Amino acid sequence: MGRPTIDDIARKVGVSRGAVSFALNGRPGVSEETRARILAAAEEMNWSPHSAARALGGARAQAAGLVIARPARTIGVEPFFAHLLSGLQAGLSARGVALHLLVVEDTAAEIEVYRGWAREHRVDGFILVDLQVSDPRIAVIEELGVPAVVLGGPGRHGTLSSVWADDREAMLSIADYLAALGHTRVAHVAGLPGFRHTQRRIRALRDASRRLGLAEVLSVPTDFSDAEGAAATRSLLSRAARPSAIVYDSDVMAVAGLGVAAEMGVRVPRELSIVAFDDSVLNRIVHPALTALSRDTFTLGEKVAETLLATLEEPSRPRDVKTPTPRLTVRESTAPAAKGV
Repeated sequence: MGRPTIDDIARKVGVSRGAVSFALNGRPGVSEETRARILAAAEEMNWSPHSAARALGGARAQAAGLVIARPARTIGVEPFFAHLLSGLQAGLSARGVALHLLVVEDTAAEIEVYRGWAREHRVDGFILVDLQVSDPRIAVIEELGVPAVVLGGPGRHGTLSSVWADDREAMLSIADYLAALGHTRVAHVAGLPGFRHTQRRIRALRDASRRLGLAEVLSVPTDFSDAEGAAATRSLLSRAARPSAIVYDSDVMAVAGLGVAAEMGVRVPRELSIVAFDDSVLNRIVHPALTALSRDTFTLGEKVAETLLATLEEPSRPRDVKTPTPRLTVRESTAPAAKGV
């Protein structure tokens, strides 16, 4: 049986369609006895108003949409996304707003979901993650006229609100720390090259190299998976002049890289220092514990939710919210470079 309609309720109770509409919308025009029968039938049939009809009546969907274009298997092992989603849900649910989440394979599929959800009035606003270089999603969301918040930056993105942290400043803090330890050959196991934050980190490390007089820096793009992180590490440590320090764009890849170092007999931190760009319990339970950039990702999710809710109230006023730059938490995986390295 399909979704019950007002006509189905009318037939069941034996009244007109108009009477059902009056009763369900709390309007006068039916007796209290008839209203009670109609409401009882609606509950028994598990009836709910169609989202498009609610939107035409000016009602909100009371939901926010998040579509992530990454392999689902990769997201499943990312503590960053788990904490972000928890913070988003906490911030939204406090105001009675649900989070609609969908994982798709690519940006084209993501855009189609936006169009479909907007057409069907499924959500009141969107949350965009993984900001891309020349991101095609921005113009689509503006065309749809649905309020949205971009997680990433810096700066404004058309008419959309944004919440961001300074990835460049964070990477510079890592480079300064490693240079102070005497490391001159630094590798960077980066994320997807099409992401704007990946490019900002690559450029920041390259700029720091010139300023600090490092002998060599090398960035290797990956898909953020442990498998590609491990493969990139194996390749880097097989070089004749291997790096004395490696920076990983995620905690998952950093832990995978630590495993490869052990496999290849490269001692951490005596022969290789490791830094993770994201911090999590993974970095703290391995041995040696990993130095990492730390931030409260749960609170970041709450801030994104808060910004979206404010944008829904004033869609014509985009917000540009800068969050604290992640701070370096030094643990046992970093040490002064060995002499001659």
